[in-house]
Amino acid sequence: MPFRDIAGHDQLKPRIARAALRGTLPPSLIFAGPSGVGKRMAALALAQLVNCLAPLNADDGRDADACGECASCRRITRGVHADVVIVKPGDSGSIKIEAIRDVIERAAYRPFEGRRRVVIIDDAEQVVPGAQDALLKTLEEPPNGTTFVLVTSLPEVLLPTIRSRCRRLRFGRLAPTDVAGVLRRSHDYTDADAHAAAAFADGSPGRALEGATEQFVEARRAALQLLEAVADHPPPARRIMGATGLPGGGRGKVDRDALAQSLRAVATILRDLGILGARADERALANADLKATLQRLLRSFDNDRILGGFAAVDRALDALDRNASPKIVADWLAFQV
Repeated sequence: MPFRDIAGHDQLKPRIARAALRGTLPPSLIFAGPSGVGKRMAALALAQLVNCLAPLNADDGRDADACGECASCRRITRGVHADVVIVKPGDSGSIKIEAIRDVIERAAYRPFEGRRRVVIIDDAEQVVPGAQDALLKTLEEPPNGTTFVLVTSLPEVLLPTIRSRCRRLRFGRLAPTDVAGVLRRSHDYTDADAHAAAAFADGSPGRALEGATEQFVEARRAALQLLEAVADHPPPARRIMGATGLPGGGRGKVDRDALAQSLRAVATILRDLGILGARADERALANADLKATLQRLLRSFDNDRILGGFAAVDRALDALDRNASPKIVADWLAFQV
């Protein structure tokens, strides 16, 4: 996957590509950032670029990228390129010293079929301490023609001596619109399902894919129903009716986790109302597909009410954690937002 096919990280990707083509990219790197935001794909995109037979925009470096179509790029995509080595945790969940010693031995030789060998250590925080010690010398003085990329969401778990020998590149969370785009393009989500899942993903497509989309959609529907029901400061009976759409707010089986998810959905909608009210960058909207509805709600939610709603959601989630009745929590929230 070339850099252009990776969502987000629009400032970091061209910096990596330009440095790679100019030969100024450090040979020992840490790709750090939240789980599921594309760090491993970026490492593979780097491997494609440095071994591509027909790189794009290679002369001036602007928008430089692998072609994605040549024999080398295709082999890397299929995971069969001799000079792109990926190390992952084994069945035990760790990366043991034998795997690291094998990589060190292979790195001592010249690249076999490409211009540069790229060693990608995925979930690098799972490398056992003894194996990290064995890797130190190689990271400090990598063999000519070899780049090491340690991919991790927990860089602080790595030994300080490892961190000091590598240049750390920080990958941030994606905008919700970028997450929704990934879900639509690559995972066949509908527009509504993609935005619902993205609202809960905390900037990580990987996290969105781990959840149950139906639950995300239902949580957002219940949250929106509540806010629409209370928008015009209705009498108590209507507020209680608005709460019945929340899990635990009516009769029937109570699912505390589902109620907590709906409360978080309320928070994402309130956050979006704050963005619209402040006329901030709308690319940050978690529920961009609901913009028309949000604009209507904004007539009833000024900044003070939005902030008060955030505080109420926090207190409601805390009450759930302390085993409060879901029915009481749902009704209480309907009177607070």
